[in-house]
Parts: sequence; structure tokens; C-alpha cells
Amino acid sequence: MIAISPGTSRIAARARAVDALAASGIETAALDARILVEEALGVTATDLALRGAEPVGEAGAERLASYLARRAGGEPVARIIGAWEFWGLTFGLSPDTLVPRPDTETLVEAALGLGLPADGPHRLADLGTGSGCILVALLTEWPRARGLGLDRSHGALLTARANAVRNGVSDRAAFAAGDWAASLAGPFDVVVANPPYIASEVVDGLDGEVRDHDPRLALDGGPDGLDAYRAILAQVPRLLAPGGRLVVEIGYDQEEALRELAAAHGLATASRRDLAGHPRVVAMTAATTAATGS
Repeated sequence: MIAISPGTSRIAARARAVDALAASGIETAALDARILVEEALGVTATDLALRGAEPVGEAGAERLASYLARRAGGEPVARIIGAWEFWGLTFGLSPDTLVPRPDTETLVEAALGLGLPADGPHRLADLGTGSGCILVALLTEWPRARGLGLDRSHGALLTARANAVRNGVSDRAAFAAGDWAASLAGPFDVVVANPPYIASEVVDGLDGEVRDHDPRLALDGGPDGLDAYRAILAQVPRLLAPGGRLVVEIGYDQEEALRELAAAHGLATASRRDLAGHPRVVAMTAATTAATGS
């Protein structure tokens, strides 16, 4: 346990936290220390700047020491504080959900870039909703849209529902247990999904922060990483409204495989790259619809 005494000033505690995490090999020691100090002490960056000389107190010292020990042991900051930011919104986490990642914001951008009217009464479905971050983000951008989030995990559904309440869209969001789209009846204007897409044999070799703390159910995509896409593509086309789109996140090397799978189901595709320049999202629509431009 990293010792922090109650009389330690806030600013000194942050400096000690940086040193402790750096000594444990944490590359983002300064950033992580700042987040953990603010969370443990219940203060803001402004508080630290203006009242940094104030002592952390007994409860703050205990919480901070615990947080630092967990981080030094490899637990991600998001798991320690139990929440993370996505699309400028805050999402609570649980053991049943992934930590929302910046790459997934590319999926939200792709959906918003489909050309649908911002004030339209769009019907959305989010397959494997997890924390609900994709669905909730879209509902905040489309104020008349309604959405349904599905997940196989009851714990994830509870978390997603709480996040819809937290971000003010619960009156337009519903959540239900389901295996992808097997139990759905459409039509939907937009179906989104960030399914597990990592090949089974690769999962055990992932970085420990992912392998040991993210739910395997949300990572393991089967022998070639494409199992979930096959299931989704077998179920979703019948659920799309005329001109409806299926938008999915993919692994950086899966673009061609998704194009082939989509073509086999009569879907035309368009890809979107993430900030690193990797193909990250594939949007699909009926080939006949794409050909007519409707």
C-alpha cells in the first residue's frame, strides 16, 4: 500500500501519486495521478490550484492510497473511479461493460454523417449496448429519436439504463435482453453495433488492462473475430426501414472481410477511418437503395 498521511497537502499528495505510479511503470502517471487525486478527494482541478495547501484528511488519504495501489497493480483508471467520458458525456461502468473508447466515437460520427435530419423521429437499435454509450450519444444528438438497446448481459442492461437516466434520455430509450437482433421486429432507421471482434486466440495476449478487466464476452469474436458480424448480418437486413443503415465498428484489419460479408447479404458498404487513419466503421445499406441514392 502506498502510504499517504492525512496531513499531506493536496498538492504534495498529487506529486507523491505521480512518483508512485511512475515508479510502478505507469506511462500516463501524471494524468492518472491527477484524475485519481481529484476523485479520491472530491475536488476539481481548480480546487487543487487555489487550495492545494489544504490537507487531504483521513478519509481522503485512505481512498487515495487504495486507488494508487489498484492503479499500480494494473487496474485501469476508469475501473477504479467507476465512470468514463464518451462524446462529452459521463458513463457509469460495471464489470459487464467495456470502458468506452475514443475509437468508438467514430461510430457515432458515422451515424450522424448518414444525412438523416437532426430533428427526425428516427428509430434506433443498438446491438450489444454495453454501457449504452453509443445509443445515449446518438439520442442526445437526435432529440426526437427513440432507441432500443439490447445486450445478453443483465448487468450491462442495468448499467445502460442508469446511463440513459444520468444523461437525460431515459424517456426515449428502452433496454432489453437479446442475442443480437434475433428477437427484434423492425423497422429501424439506424442499427448500430460495436460487437466483439478480436479473434479468440488473440484475447489472452492483449494488454493486461484490457484482458484482465474488460468482460471477455465483449472482446472474443470467435476463431476469426467475425462471429458476431455473421449473426448480425443474418438478422438485421430484414429489420431496416427503406433507406435504413447498419453501422458497425470493426477491427483495423477487418474492412475487406466486412465488405465481403455485407455483399453476400445484398448490402453496399462505406467505411470511415479513426483518428489514427485505420478503417474503424463500416456503414451498410441495401445495395438497391444505395444504387438509387435514396
